[in-house]
Amino acid sequence: MDGIAFKTDMTFAYGEPAPMAPGIVRLVAPNAGPFTFKGTNTYLIGSTSLAVIDPGPSDAAHLAAILKAAGSREITHILVTHAHRDHVDGVAALKAETGAIVCAHPRDPSASRIAAESSPTGRFFVDYDFAPDLALHGGDIIEGGDWSVTALHTPGHAPDHISFALNGRHTVFSGDHVMAWNTSVVAPPEGRMADYIASLEILLDRTDDVFLPGHGGRLKDPQRTVKAYLLHRRWREQSVIAAINAGASTIGQIVPEVYRGIAAAMRPAATLSVQAHVEFLIERGVLACDLPLTPDRVLAVV
Repeated sequence: MDGIAFKTDMTFAYGEPAPMAPGIVRLVAPNAGPFTFKGTNTYLIGSTSLAVIDPGPSDAAHLAAILKAAGSREITHILVTHAHRDHVDGVAALKAETGAIVCAHPRDPSASRIAAESSPTGRFFVDYDFAPDLALHGGDIIEGGDWSVTALHTPGHAPDHISFALNGRHTVFSGDHVMAWNTSVVAPPEGRMADYIASLEILLDRTDDVFLPGHGGRLKDPQRTVKAYLLHRRWREQSVIAAINAGASTIGQIVPEVYRGIAAAMRPAATLSVQAHVEFLIERGVLACDLPLTPDRVLAVV
C-alpha cells in the first residue's frame, strides 16, 4: 500500500568530483551505512569563488578531495544543511584550511536532546555544540562571486534543517529532507512530523527542475517525489490507526504491525518513526495518551 519506487542507482567514485550541472560538482564521503546510503554528499558550487555544502564527516581523505576539487579557487563559504554529525564533523578542518565563513540555521540550546540508547543509530548523531559563524533563517540570501542561494527552512528531520535553492537555476540542495534512495528519518525529539509535513508542502509549492540531496542520487521531477512522500506519510499514519483498531495499544505493539519483518538493527528507527506519527495524531486530536509519550504508554483513538 505504501510502497515507493526508490532510486538506488548512483554513479560515483570516492574522492572523485562528479559534475552535476555547470558550476556544481559532487563528492561522496566514504561513510556508507544504513542511514547514509553510499555516504554523505558534499557539493561545491561556483566557478570563480566557491561554496561547499555539507563537508561531511571528519575524514582526511574526503577533506583532501574537497581541496583538490577546489584547486586554486577560493572556498569562501561553508553551507550546512543541519548539524547531524555525518554532515558537520568535517566543518572545523575545512574552515581551518580555508578560513571560509560557516553558514547554518542556529539550534535552540534549550531543546530536548535524544538519548544515545534511544537514537536511530544507537549513538549520538547530533553535534549539539555546533554553532555557525553566520546564522541563517528562511529567506536569507547568501552570495558568492558567481553564485547565489536562498535558505529554505525545512525542519522535520532536524529542527535546524535548511535546504538551499540555487537562485536562477531551479535547483535545490535538499539535504536529508528529500532524498531519492529513501524517505527521511523523523526521530523525536530531534525530528517532528508536523514540521516535516509542512516542510514538504513548502517544496511542493516550488517549480524546481532538480533536487540534489544529502545522500544518494539526484531527483528529477522533484515535485512528483514530494507528492509521493506526502502520500507515503498519510498511508503510514493510516497504518498506525489501523494497528490500534486491530488491538495494538502502544507504540511498541504498533511497530511490528506497521514494519513487518523489520531487522532488529532498524527497530529503534522504526519505533521513533511511529512515535513521530503518534505525536502528530495526538496534536490533531485523533489519538489520546498520557504524557510523556513512551513506547509503552497506552494509546486510544478519540
